[in-house]
Amino acid sequence: MTELLKKAFDAVSALPPERQNAFAEMILAEIEDAKWWDEAFARSQDKLASLAEEAIAEHRAGKTRSLDEMM
Repeated sequence: MTELLKKAFDAVSALPPERQNAFAEMILAEIEDAKWWDEAFARSQDKLASLAEEAIAEHRAGKTRSLDEMM
């Protein structure tokens, strides 16, 4: 466990039980969300690579504009 995480857990452990549970729920939800995104990105690597190739081809063909030109 990192020192920062230990410090956070020590601080939370001093709170009333209902506040401790609220923090625990937030942490667990964040962990689940991170897992979901990691899995989604892992499943989409081929699609992302294809989209990147398409974007590069459009740029090379002169079909794109810089953000400065759009403003």
